[in-house]
Amino acid sequence: MSRDSGVAGFGANEWMVEEMRDAWRSDPASVGPRWRSLFEAEATAPAVIAAAESSDAGSTAAGPAASQSVAAGPVESPNPEDPAHTPPSGTAHPLADAQPPSNTAPRPRPTQDPAGPGAAPHRQVLSIQDVTRSDLPPAPPSGTAPPTSPYAQRLARQHRRNGGAGEDASVRLRGAAARTAKNMEASLSVPTATSARAVPAKVLIENRAIINGHLAHTRGGRVSFTHLIGWAVVESLSEMPSMNVSYAVDDAGGPVLREPAHIAFGLAVDVPGPDGERRLLVPSVKRADLMDLAGFVAACEDLVRRAREGGLGVDDFRGTTVTLTNPGMFGTLHSVPRLMPGQGLIVGVGAMDYPAAFAGAGEKTLARHGIGKTLTLTSTYDHRVIQGAASGEFLRLVERKLLGLDGFWERAFESLRIPHEPVVWARDAVYDADLETGKPARVAELIHAFRQRGHLAADTDPLAYRLRRHPDLDITSYGLSLWDLDRAFPTGGLGGTERASLREILNRLRDAYCRTAGIEYMHIQDPAQRAWWQERLEGERPAITPAERRRILTKLEQAEAFETFLQTKYVGQKRFSLEGGESLIVALDRLLDAAAHDGLDEVVIGMTHRGRLNVLTNIAGKSYGQVFDEFDGAGVIEGAGTGDVKYHLGTDGVFTGTDGVSTRVSLAANPSHLETVDGVVEGIVRAKQDRIGLGERGYTIMPVLVHGDAAFAGQGVVYETLNMSQLPAYRTGGTVHIIVNNQIGFTTGSASARSTTYATDLAKGLQVPIFHVNADDPETVARTARLAYEYRAAFHKDVIIDLICYRRRGHNEGDDPSMTQPVMYRLIDSLPSTRAVYTADLVGRGDITAEDARRIERDSRNELERIFAETRAAHARAARAHVGPPPSNDTIDATDPTKVGLQTTGLEVPASQRAGQGMMIGWTSAVSRRVVERIGDAQVAHPRGFTVHPKLEAMLAGRRRATREGGIDWGLGELIAIGSLLMEGVPVRLVGEDARRATFAQRHAVLHDHDSGAEWTPLDFLTPDQAPLSVYDSLLSEYAALAFEYGYAVERPEALTMWEAQFGDFANGAQCVIDEYVTSATQKWGQRSGLVMLLPHGQEGQGPDHSSARIERYLLMCAQDNMRVAQPSTPANHFHLLREQAYSRPRRPLVVFTPKQLLRLRAATSAVEDFTSGVFRPVIGETDPAVASGAGVSRVLVCSGRVYYDLLAERAAREDFATAIVRLEQLYPLPLDELAGALAPFAGAEVRWVQDEAANQGVWPYLGLHLPESMTASGPVRLVSRPEAAAPAVGSVGMHRADQARLIARAFAPQ
Repeated sequence: MSRDSGVAGFGANEWMVEEMRDAWRSDPASVGPRWRSLFEAEATAPAVIAAAESSDAGSTAAGPAASQSVAAGPVESPNPEDPAHTPPSGTAHPLADAQPPSNTAPRPRPTQDPAGPGAAPHRQVLSIQDVTRSDLPPAPPSGTAPPTSPYAQRLARQHRRNGGAGEDASVRLRGAAARTAKNMEASLSVPTATSARAVPAKVLIENRAIINGHLAHTRGGRVSFTHLIGWAVVESLSEMPSMNVSYAVDDAGGPVLREPAHIAFGLAVDVPGPDGERRLLVPSVKRADLMDLAGFVAACEDLVRRAREGGLGVDDFRGTTVTLTNPGMFGTLHSVPRLMPGQGLIVGVGAMDYPAAFAGAGEKTLARHGIGKTLTLTSTYDHRVIQGAASGEFLRLVERKLLGLDGFWERAFESLRIPHEPVVWARDAVYDADLETGKPARVAELIHAFRQRGHLAADTDPLAYRLRRHPDLDITSYGLSLWDLDRAFPTGGLGGTERASLREILNRLRDAYCRTAGIEYMHIQDPAQRAWWQERLEGERPAITPAERRRILTKLEQAEAFETFLQTKYVGQKRFSLEGGESLIVALDRLLDAAAHDGLDEVVIGMTHRGRLNVLTNIAGKSYGQVFDEFDGAGVIEGAGTGDVKYHLGTDGVFTGTDGVSTRVSLAANPSHLETVDGVVEGIVRAKQDRIGLGERGYTIMPVLVHGDAAFAGQGVVYETLNMSQLPAYRTGGTVHIIVNNQIGFTTGSASARSTTYATDLAKGLQVPIFHVNADDPETVARTARLAYEYRAAFHKDVIIDLICYRRRGHNEGDDPSMTQPVMYRLIDSLPSTRAVYTADLVGRGDITAEDARRIERDSRNELERIFAETRAAHARAARAHVGPPPSNDTIDATDPTKVGLQTTGLEVPASQRAGQGMMIGWTSAVSRRVVERIGDAQVAHPRGFTVHPKLEAMLAGRRRATREGGIDWGLGELIAIGSLLMEGVPVRLVGEDARRATFAQRHAVLHDHDSGAEWTPLDFLTPDQAPLSVYDSLLSEYAALAFEYGYAVERPEALTMWEAQFGDFANGAQCVIDEYVTSATQKWGQRSGLVMLLPHGQEGQGPDHSSARIERYLLMCAQDNMRVAQPSTPANHFHLLREQAYSRPRRPLVVFTPKQLLRLRAATSAVEDFTSGVFRPVIGETDPAVASGAGVSRVLVCSGRVYYDLLAERAAREDFATAIVRLEQLYPLPLDELAGALAPFAGAEVRWVQDEAANQGVWPYLGLHLPESMTASGPVRLVSRPEAAAPAVGSVGMHRADQARLIARAFAPQ
């Protein structure tokens, strides 16, 4: 066994093995255990070793024994930025097991003049002579001055460069130099041959630029040319294993072909030695053929890191099967490297440059003629085991891969998660003058395509990478190729430039539209808005400051820590966590920070339950302790009879942003009916804006709606809300919509939930710009939020942020999503959190240190633990101090205004909903005659030049006359109620389907000039200081429209807010709002509303639809004084009812079933005195003096609404004075005292309830369950109605009349 046999397999690293052996001999403990084992194995055959050493001493030309793999040259990168070859900043040891001996003598260097070329002249000091005299001081040393002759100066400089005397020297080679010399001698024994191939480098250069451009703004790092060429070599060897072989001899001395099972790729790493010399270590990437490109790059980077940190081990140097050498970095076109025993192949990479024939050509000339850089690849192989044809085929394979002809770049991009389409090889088109002339137009088409379709190529899905491409974004679709990349074209102002190369154009377009955010705005018809977006998207991006990055990371940490903490402390409790979508907190934080800096008064947020608790604490200013109270059951809302779960509650708070700015923020209460809150929030915002009174001059209250992806696409109320955004009745200056797109709705995937590409596609028809953002890129999320805010501020329009994320847990914390989405959740379980991804990106880019990230994480978790401990301690103290059981919700009087909206926790309700808000003292529902007459006068006081419609002139004159003479009909009575409130300072808002004219042309609150169409609202001109009147025709919708008016009424209790359906049954389309807000919000959330719903109702032969407002539904939802339901039968009672609603407290909704036939019925008019005196009468007793005394009355007909007038007419026709008629005007709460008083004169008479609805509809289903004692005192109440029916009415007018006649006859029939 020779001494060199101990270093077999180390190749170019054998110098290092020699140094380690010397260190081991001096002190065996100075090397690592693996090295000791290696050298101790040598010592087991001392005689052989001694002979080898003797031979070595005698001749330095002896070659080493055959080795498994020897590298003959350094693996370098054509790119000087290649991390594997950048000298480290400090001295690092090359190995983990031991370091080279420290006493290695440095190479002696000739002494040089310290003064370099160009140094200042100085006196040369010669030897000092001891010359003294007794009468003189010692003489100074003699010297010469520098020469002044230019010839002599030139000679002196040459003399210094040659080291003075220029003597010959001999230096003994040691270490790496000595071993390299021996390797070269040994390589002479290997019969080699070399193949060479010139490869176009353009595709390689372009794709590397795309890769590194993407990495630069995401996770950091760079991919070198060495990585890419090396990986092409590895793939080629995998396809041609016959090239991954070497020659050896067996124990008998016979030739052997060695075929390694895997590829070990040798990588040279430049490290400093202890003596200051630069040294090359050549470890290898093992099993490279089993990796993808990302793994290969990571393995190479790991080797480089460990080499510079001294972390390499023995096995890192063994078994290399192929080495890449790169003399091209020094400008060498190509070389023939030496191949050492034990290795079959070494690949050389030459310089990457333009052909020498074009060295003098300018860039434009090169681009115009399609001249690209080339590089020369060489394959030097052991001719004993590899033949020339195989070597040539191998280089052809490498070329095909680097040109992208076999999908190499697609695989590379997929491995590295580069979302862009790679460049592939193509020949330049044959020059054609006409073709060249048309290219600028095609480039313009390409720019337009990116603006319109670029979002389809953006990397927006954090769950899975896929190469997103579209034919419209492919340059070949426009007759362009990679050879056009360096050619300049007009840009039309793209990014502020008028002309740029196609490469620059593509880079700017990809940065603008194809990163981790795609934006859709080209569907907007307004060119000014499109130009606004282009200016901001295509220009230079403003840099994110370190402070902004820290804020983003802190918010992500707070969001994640909060969810993780609740998961561990409150196991099994539902909270609908935000995990996977934590970037929502970043988006809201940036939105509200911008609002605070701009001085907005408030931001109102509407959102569903997912992430709500996180928003409460990290955005709305609620403390963690308040939320812990809710989890511990300490959060009881006083004034709410039932309460609600913690993730439905609303609140008020203060958001504190950067630089100490702040703004108010409120979170609207919401039910589980996901998108119902949308319209409510818009109404709340409009009410706040109307109170401020800036109108369209300033929208200082900003609405923000947070949606789910499934609900946004599936719930029609979303489209209704978007459609309302630019309508005068509902405009709020633009809403920022954020979709927490976790790509699943409960258990249903998007493929089953929508027919569109995006959940947001429905918004395009409404001219709304849309962002699609990868939630795992929180910096882009923050930038998108800022742009959304700026757009809303500039154009006062809606904008949508589609935040594409995932849901880490099930629909709730007790749900197992893997039962229905096993593939998705296996992937989700393997993903790091958004915070972890962002932290890794920041550390990878060098933006923060790992210690900074750990400190932020530690601080958030410690704060949660501290507050949790304090909250639990407070609960324990309260429990010890508490005597007796806590008060029950059942003991709370929901009608007590001092209790409304109060809570025991700190989750405050909005100020407008607190007890007694907006209350006025000393009001009456009656008004003076002067007020009635003023309103009558206003009906005819039209502006000068205003032409009244001919059909309305008589009507308006009749209104004025009625305010003096009586006969006030329904429409005028309602206008008197509205006008009198305005004169008293009460704002009135009336919105509905055709509300300005009214469905039955009875209101005419707004008049139109018959010639010009100019509008005139008489009630706007009553007094100089009157309150504002808002009368609007709504869109033909009920769901969002009613939600809007409910929200408006909640926020503005000082106003009278009315919503009118075109027909009563149209309200069926808003049933969610009625169920979840109108009838139950007070009981659930302590939230009060004074909304008035005007629902036309009446059986008049118009068919099943539009006849019934479904009185029975509303009455069956009545309980706990939650609302007021009425069906007035006279204009005066309607007048008093509306005025009473405006002033009464506590606020509660009012549902009014308004008539149709009575609107113009002469019998259903009121006298002026009915408005100037009296109050609302919940029960109207018998009005005929001949019957009212009760004498001779044998039956009492109790009824409500229009049927009263049919009964009255029938009684008059019959001249029946034995029948009294009593009207029930208020249906809920039942006016028991008033009803008893009305029935008192008729004691002993039979009581019949008469309604023209079917027996299972109308008032009876409720009344029958709650019959007051006053009605049953004389015996059972007899029902007179149509028989039970599934439909509200019959479809034939004749049948209706016959049924009505029979019903009226039965009402008067003897018992």
